[in-house]
Amino acid sequence: MQIKTKALVISTVKYGEADVIAKCLTLEKGLVSYMLKGIRKSKRGKLRMSMFQQLSLLEIEAFHKDNKNLQYLKEVKVFHPYQSLQSNVYKSTMVMFLAEVLKSCIQEEEKNEELFNFLEESFVYLDEAESIKNFHLHFIVRLTQFLGFYPDSQSNTLPYFDMLNGVFQLKAHNSYSLNNTNSELLKKLMNTSAYSEVNQIKLNQDRRKSFLDFMMLYYELHLQGFRKPKSLEVLQQIF
Repeated sequence: MQIKTKALVISTVKYGEADVIAKCLTLEKGLVSYMLKGIRKSKRGKLRMSMFQQLSLLEIEAFHKDNKNLQYLKEVKVFHPYQSLQSNVYKSTMVMFLAEVLKSCIQEEEKNEELFNFLEESFVYLDEAESIKNFHLHFIVRLTQFLGFYPDSQSNTLPYFDMLNGVFQLKAHNSYSLNNTNSELLKKLMNTSAYSEVNQIKLNQDRRKSFLDFMMLYYELHLQGFRKPKSLEVLQQIF
């Protein structure tokens, strides 16, 4: 079967001397791995490595066979060329971290149109934005909506956040019930709808680091096999 769909590059892995396997989230087929034959040696072919940088937004035509682990691409074009996402050192560091989070989070090979649209909207905004210092914090919170463990917004007037159950409570019920600056920041980010508004929240580097560690623990508690990104430390040295 031949399909045409939008795709977001999550990761690439070298295979053999000249091949690459690209893991992409597609609008029509969910998470798919594509074999890119000879791409590392090809200079004039239709497929080029520059197309498959992390979080690139593509439009692809591909051959799909059911029950096959690897699929093959026929045509590829970049449907949204980034202007700064991969050339700006601050943004590229954030891209490295966010791509690693997505690689660890997205495992189901199922179509998820809402998730794809959220990611496309988010990375186009990140590419165009001038101020991005709090972007990753808001993104990490919003992403939980599409992964199935968004904190309960009905209870967020209560002081303690129970990380195990994802709810706010009047008092602590376990060792993962927290009432601190991180639980308060979580409420603020949940009540902020647009990325453009999140930079109005004044945070220093220590606060960002503490909150990101807090959210990574939340992800570990709710996603089997989730691993803290290796790029986390580099990101926290910059933001």
